[in-house]
Amino acid sequence: MKAPPLVLFYQPSMRRPALIRSLAIAVFAAACFWLTAPLRPARSAPTPATWYKGNLHTHTINSDGDTSPDEVVRWYKEHRYNFLVLTDHNYLTSVDGLNAVMGADGQFLVVRGEEVTDRFEDKPVHVNAFNPKALVPPQHGSSVLDTIQRNVDAIRGAEAVPSINHPNFGWAITADDLRRVQNDKLFEIYNGHPQVNNLGGGGVPGLERVWDTLLTAGRVMYGIAVDDAHNFKQFAPHLSNPGRGWVSIHAPELTAAALIDGLERGDFYASTGVVLDDVERRSRELRLQIHETRPLKYTIEFIGENSRVLKTTFDNPASYQLGSTDRYVRAKVTASSGEMAWTQPVFRQ
Repeated sequence: MKAPPLVLFYQPSMRRPALIRSLAIAVFAAACFWLTAPLRPARSAPTPATWYKGNLHTHTINSDGDTSPDEVVRWYKEHRYNFLVLTDHNYLTSVDGLNAVMGADGQFLVVRGEEVTDRFEDKPVHVNAFNPKALVPPQHGSSVLDTIQRNVDAIRGAEAVPSINHPNFGWAITADDLRRVQNDKLFEIYNGHPQVNNLGGGGVPGLERVWDTLLTAGRVMYGIAVDDAHNFKQFAPHLSNPGRGWVSIHAPELTAAALIDGLERGDFYASTGVVLDDVERRSRELRLQIHETRPLKYTIEFIGENSRVLKTTFDNPASYQLGSTDRYVRAKVTASSGEMAWTQPVFRQ
């Protein structure tokens, strides 16, 4: 909005007192305009994104966990997580009351979730729904692939984001099934439950190998790490305990919408304990910086098609520029303690 021009009703014959009155009237009119004009809101700078640590797969006594929702939420908050998704089997746990008591703006948030739990014949087919508007019943299907697809479609219909769980649990879901599923970008490359066969076996590939098979075929898939925690009362290697797998999402704010958007964009990393200070997925370049914990040492592998290691380095920070023949690159960080972190892939465009 422009101010009116400062107009002086001046004539050559005008005497000095008249000229002064004309100037005063013009100044008064301009002042009135600026005092009564509506104020425009100041343009605020974009909110800088922050890394938020959270777990995407957790159970309570509302399905087959051993602990109440409030106690489960308390465990994650006390262990300095920023968010938690409750994913009981075929049950949508309310989070409003939990957030009223345990939530903290910008610090901790509980997000709605459900593990849509289905099967085809003897094959378990489980798909997580992140932030659904309503409960999603298992849809059933005529094959493993059809069962997955029907549940993914139903989850999308509930305005939620799907993620395919523990493919090697019960040796149920193959790389070909994952390649052919439509409208899903997420699957678990690490699950903390002791019965999910992350590493494969008996001729069945591990989930990292499956991930590279999908990426090599041109399928955009992002790998997540989760607890799949059921047991909070006792801790042992044979139990499904919390604290084993998590993601850190780069988001402008700690809200369910911002977190889910970060997952959909692949703006996150997955971890079993290694913390990254930053990850940059630029056009044809992947850069990362490790938050080092002494006296641990770290090895970074940049991995491409068919799980081929393109570069190994001990530098921190580290980066890889895609060459003319590289279709994608992802990074894996391994600490001397055995803990790991995985970035999402960067594709050559």
